[in-house]
Amino acid sequence: MITAEVLTKRYGTTTAVDGLSFTARPGTVTGFLGPNGAGKSTTMRMVLGLERPTAGTVTVDGQRYADLRAPLRTVGAMLDARSVHPGRTAFRHLLALARTHGIPRSRVDEVIGLTGLEPVAGRRVRGFSLGMGQRLGIAAALLGDPATLVLDEPVNGLDPDGVLWVRRLVRDLADEGRTVFLSSHLMHELALCADRVVVIGRGRLLADASVQEILQRSASAGLVRVRTTGPDVLARALGRLGADVAPQPDGALHVRGVSVEEVGAAAGRAGVTVLELAAEEGSLEDAYLELTGGSVQYRAGGSR
Repeated sequence: MITAEVLTKRYGTTTAVDGLSFTARPGTVTGFLGPNGAGKSTTMRMVLGLERPTAGTVTVDGQRYADLRAPLRTVGAMLDARSVHPGRTAFRHLLALARTHGIPRSRVDEVIGLTGLEPVAGRRVRGFSLGMGQRLGIAAALLGDPATLVLDEPVNGLDPDGVLWVRRLVRDLADEGRTVFLSSHLMHELALCADRVVVIGRGRLLADASVQEILQRSASAGLVRVRTTGPDVLARALGRLGADVAPQPDGALHVRGVSVEEVGAAAGRAGVTVLELAAEEGSLEDAYLELTGGSVQYRAGGSR
C-alpha cells in the first residue's frame, strides 16, 4: 500500500507538489493522472526515495522507501525504461539486478518469459525498440515478486497486442492482492483497467475516486440522444415530464433528467417513430479534461 500524507516538494520558489494526500490500496489498480507539469513524476520519484519531500510523508506498507531492507522485493518500479546500460543484454541487465537482492537466476528466466522477451534476451539493449524497452522495464519491476508496483506510462511504445497484455497483467496483479499504481495518458486504457483514479493539477489533488464516480462527472454522463420523425412533438412531450431538451444540428435531441426508457415511452405516446435512441456514457477523457481545465500549464495555441 502506498500512502501519501500532505506530501510537498519545492524547488526554490517553485512548488511541484503541494500538500498531496492519497492512498493506493492492495488489490486495486490506481491510475495517476494530471497534465504535463502537474507533479506526477515528482510524486512517483518521492514514492521511490529518488526525491526527498520538503514536507509531508509517503510510505510503502508503512515504511519510507529508504528504510526498506529489500526494496526490489517490496516495490517494483518502472519510471524510465531507457535507464539501462545500452551495452548490456536484457538477460545480463536483469541478472545484475537480481544479484543485488539474492534473487535466483530462475526468476530472471521467469520474468523474461512472462514479458515475452525470450527472442531478444541475448540482444544488447541499444538495439531495442521502444516497446521492447518497455517490456524490459516491466520485467525489472516484476523481478522481486513485489507486493507493490509503480509504473510510469507502461504502455508507451507498445503495439496493440502489447497494450492488451499490460492491461491483463495489471488486472491480474491487482487480483492477486497487489497494489498497482500507474500513470498513463491513454484515458481509455485507464478506464478499462483502473479501479480508482487520483487526478492532480499544479501539484494539488483534484480528485481521488473510483473510475465510475469520475465518469459520472463527465458532461456526457446521463445524456440520452434521440432522433425521431417528430423532434418538435417529442421535445414538447419531454418538456412536460420535466426533462431538459437540447435540439442538435442533425435533428437529434439531447435529453437530460429522464431515462432512455422514459424517452422511448414518451415517443410512443406522442406517436412519433424513433430512428435513433441511446444513452450516452460518460468518458474518462471528458471528465479528466473538465477536472484539469484550470490546471493546464502548457496549452497549444489556436490553428492558423
